[in-house]
Amino acid sequence: MGYKVKIGLSNKHVHLNERDRDILFGKDYELTPVKPLVQPGQFAADEKVDIVGPKTTLKGVRVLGPLRPETQIELAMTDARTLGIKAPVRESGHLEGTPGCKLIGPCGEVELDHGVMIAQRHVHLNPEQAIEAGVQDHDVVCLKIDGERGLIFDNVVVRAGDKHEREVHLDTDEGNAAGCGPDAVAEIIK
Repeated sequence: MGYKVKIGLSNKHVHLNERDRDILFGKDYELTPVKPLVQPGQFAADEKVDIVGPKTTLKGVRVLGPLRPETQIELAMTDARTLGIKAPVRESGHLEGTPGCKLIGPCGEVELDHGVMIAQRHVHLNPEQAIEAGVQDHDVVCLKIDGERGLIFDNVVVRAGDKHEREVHLDTDEGNAAGCGPDAVAEIIK
């Protein structure tokens, strides 16, 4: 029996830096937390923006807080194709060579030259949980999901450290492929 981790499905969302927040929502605007996320200190904000790509616009995409050093747009592959953006699969924060887009907020617009990505599937663990699972930060593992549409995901990055809490992050395309519901669980396979 492997180490089990609850699955969190990640819908398209935006992380903003201070400069872009100021342009989109106003100088020194405070994001309004509406729901804490499993990862410590992170939250879904009430604020939303529109993402404009070459083909269409995705309206009302949720902003997550807190602010980050660099603006980052995380999409599922279906979202990227809908927008007409060829977004690469990347670990969060690894934005070199990613395409950009336009963001529209209530107070202004930002034209980004990079920052659009499809998040690499990953599992968050705090140090104690990583020891229990027998993995280390940046290990690459597989995840087994049971059920009617059960499958095994390869190339899952372990993100272990003090700012992490036990949770698998799959995007909506991946979660739908595996038939994941709100109580879905994955087993880490090394």
